[in-house]
Amino acid sequence: MRIFHASGDQFVELDALPDKLPATGYLWLGSARREFEVGVADVQAALQRWAGTQLHDLHVSDLLNNQLPSHFDYTSGYDLLVFRRLAAGSGTAGKFLDEQHGTVASARNALEAIDTSPVGFVVLDRVLLTVHPTDCQVRDFFAARLVQQVQAGEARPGARLPTSPADLMLRMVNHMVDSYLELRRLLTRQFAYLQQELFRPRSSFRNWQLLLDSRNALHMLEDTCEDQRSAMIEWIDALEEWPDVPDKAARRERELLRLRSRDVVEHIERVLTHVRRLEGSAETAVQMHFSAQSHRTNNIMRTLTVLTAIFLPLNLVTGFFGMNFDALPLIHSPTGFWIAAGVMLALGVGLSVYFWRKNYLGSSH
Repeated sequence: MRIFHASGDQFVELDALPDKLPATGYLWLGSARREFEVGVADVQAALQRWAGTQLHDLHVSDLLNNQLPSHFDYTSGYDLLVFRRLAAGSGTAGKFLDEQHGTVASARNALEAIDTSPVGFVVLDRVLLTVHPTDCQVRDFFAARLVQQVQAGEARPGARLPTSPADLMLRMVNHMVDSYLELRRLLTRQFAYLQQELFRPRSSFRNWQLLLDSRNALHMLEDTCEDQRSAMIEWIDALEEWPDVPDKAARRERELLRLRSRDVVEHIERVLTHVRRLEGSAETAVQMHFSAQSHRTNNIMRTLTVLTAIFLPLNLVTGFFGMNFDALPLIHSPTGFWIAAGVMLALGVGLSVYFWRKNYLGSSH
């Protein structure tokens, strides 16, 4: 567990849980899920000392649940937000994106790279508790970013330190939503590979299981985004119910929280729109594939039908001359064979020209 104290332009990491809250600023407790499970008693005791409240047992279970969807809940002492991240697994995404030509193995790696593990946020007045997956880089990223920001002495608007636990929580959530950009490139390239395989003219598409898995992954992402949006909307509703503050600076800070919350929702909407666009593209590609296969089958049947129509009169002529009669015309003439062959050739050429002019032997342009 990593413990940080943020106050004004200061952001320092503490060695252990303090006995009491600092005089100014707030504390950020960032813990991996397993670390939180082992040290939950110490965290509960610290929250009791600092804020006179403890986490409800059901909320502790929610923070330890690795399969919980995004949702929001609150008590009189704190707010709880569980937010499932959308990210690409480490290493796999880069390997897939570096390849010059798509393969079935790389496409499967893209599916396996999708990570939607939940991150838990407990927001108190002056304490933020975050519970991350073991391999989650959000905590370390923000810790390094804020420390570097303080060391660089950045003071311009937009680069200031988070002024409250809620502000820091919203910045983390926004970062997790924006991390979908890498995953979006991954999925877009994967579906481009599948579409190329579907429309390759002289090959038979066999990766139907991969296509089904890809569509299922998109459905999972859509459900995840909808849960994220619902959780953030509930957070915004709860934020509107916070008691009014007389201080002008505090009211401005409250308005900035609302603005940042709406910005997160707007980013989630963009992610959801892109996921649905990919779903539509996949469905359209499958329909176009079957349409192309049907068109190809129709062309083959049309060619076979035309060939049958050309040779049918020729078979009729040869059938007459194959009869066992002695008085057939031209049967005893030295030129009879050549006359019959010429008639058959003229019929074949004439029918071929006729069908060609009707575009039965080729596609019109």
